[in-house]
Amino acid sequence: MDVLLWVIVPYVALVLFVGGHVWRYRYDKFGWTTRSSQLYEKRLLRIGSPLFHFGILVVLIGHVVGLLIPNSWTEAAGITEHTYHVSAVVMGTVAGVCTLGGLAILIYRRRTVGPVFSATTRNDKLMYLMLTLALVLGLAATVAANVVDEGYDYRTTISPWFRSIFYFQPDPELMVGVPILFQLHALSAFALFAVWPFTRLVHMLTAPLGYLTRPYIVYRSRDTQLGSRAPRRGWERVR
Repeated sequence: MDVLLWVIVPYVALVLFVGGHVWRYRYDKFGWTTRSSQLYEKRLLRIGSPLFHFGILVVLIGHVVGLLIPNSWTEAAGITEHTYHVSAVVMGTVAGVCTLGGLAILIYRRRTVGPVFSATTRNDKLMYLMLTLALVLGLAATVAANVVDEGYDYRTTISPWFRSIFYFQPDPELMVGVPILFQLHALSAFALFAVWPFTRLVHMLTAPLGYLTRPYIVYRSRDTQLGSRAPRRGWERVR
């Protein structure tokens, strides 16, 4: 069971994550979009969307630092374990609350605004469910470990296990004694990675860089009156 949960499941999720994005890019480029619903409703979106996106950005940065950077690196940079722990707990809790709050507003908007609800697919519902589950479990694990209990140093167990997956030397024994909420949070995160390429979350891995170099779009008036100035050469009116 330990090998299944902490070796097979992560690798299956990562294969689906990478392979799914390749497949989606090759065969569903026109579906690679956020499927924005801004035209239907803006008031709630202006509150929920920035709250969610800025919160999730901080959450992702915190996970990258906590899981991928070893203790020795932060200590070499002059950051003590106590300083790192306090900063991680405070910033992680605030970012998690902001992210969940923004997500709650977005879900409320999607459920109560008629046109937005009509544009919601089963795929979107699954995405919101997986996102909410991973965020709730992560925030619950942080609060339970650092507020209810005396704290848990995940950088000695979860972080080495996570890095061992990418070294292709997985060590499932590191996850055996990890608190159950942290285990559930890790499994929910890999489940989210598995469905990620097949949802609108693909837009997170793209940026509109082409807009910086594309030519201007020329709009021509249909009015008979073109103005007081004579048209420039090359822009004469076509009769």
